[in-house]
Amino acid sequence: MSSVKVECVVKAGALIGEGPVWEESEQTLLFVDIAGHKIHRWSPTTNQMQSVETEDSVGFVVPRMSGGYVAGVGRCIVAVDWSTEMMTSLVEVDEDKPTNRLNDGKVDPTGRLLAGTMGKEERPAEVQKGQGSLFSMTSDLTVTRHLRQVDISNLSVSQVDISNGLDWSLDQKTFFYIDSLSLTVDAFDYDPTTGNICNRRVVYRLQEGEGLPDGMAVDADGRLWVACYNGGRVINIDPATGVRVRSVSLPVMKTTSCCFGGPGYSDLYVTSASLGLDQSERREQPLAGHTFRVTGLGVKGRPSNSFSG
Repeated sequence: MSSVKVECVVKAGALIGEGPVWEESEQTLLFVDIAGHKIHRWSPTTNQMQSVETEDSVGFVVPRMSGGYVAGVGRCIVAVDWSTEMMTSLVEVDEDKPTNRLNDGKVDPTGRLLAGTMGKEERPAEVQKGQGSLFSMTSDLTVTRHLRQVDISNLSVSQVDISNGLDWSLDQKTFFYIDSLSLTVDAFDYDPTTGNICNRRVVYRLQEGEGLPDGMAVDADGRLWVACYNGGRVINIDPATGVRVRSVSLPVMKTTSCCFGGPGYSDLYVTSASLGLDQSERREQPLAGHTFRVTGLGVKGRPSNSFSG
């Protein structure tokens, strides 16, 4: 097996680094600083980082087929023109919950955007339960709510606390989803034509010491890579068996999300947070808030999808 190497590559100093996306056309890594109100774009070729400020917390950013990006800012999904740094609101969600904010979001293989919300944090990862939702947005900006406090079709409570990591199986028939406070990675049957989800089940339940499941990526073999907040690691899960295959440790505890990128999508990029660390923890974790590159994993990822609208 190849030798795994973890290196700090982007000294972003983020409060909450999140949502990394490899942009193939530009050979750059996109990611956000949620609490720092910034969208970052870093080039490994030049080691230069460009940034755009947002007016509110920014949960995710994804490329857009028609150019520019789409981001979740506050409760609004906005279009981002990078060259002018202008942002135009496309839709607003959770209008009845003004203190909510958008969190993680990702585009499915058909170009549909899925994104979730969460309630206001009193402290990092501490929220009023059941305030979040999971939405999808199609190219014509039609928004559909998929998860909320009560899932009538299943006649059971299906509340969302901290809507987080999301991705799809290789055949697009399974949607993987993380609601962090449940401490599980879940799966749904997925209809790529309609975007409908059903038949929720647990793929993996995090063990003591692994922290909270946060952002997630699926590799070219169909296995899951889950960043573990307060766990200082990324775990690799085989969804077919529900078994953790391996674990990669990082020099920071608040690992937040991950994506594959670089040559042949063989590098795993991992974001992290510094918000919530006390002075002692900051001294012990001087790289907290930076972004890392993991090489030598012996696996490859898949290209990201762009929003079709």
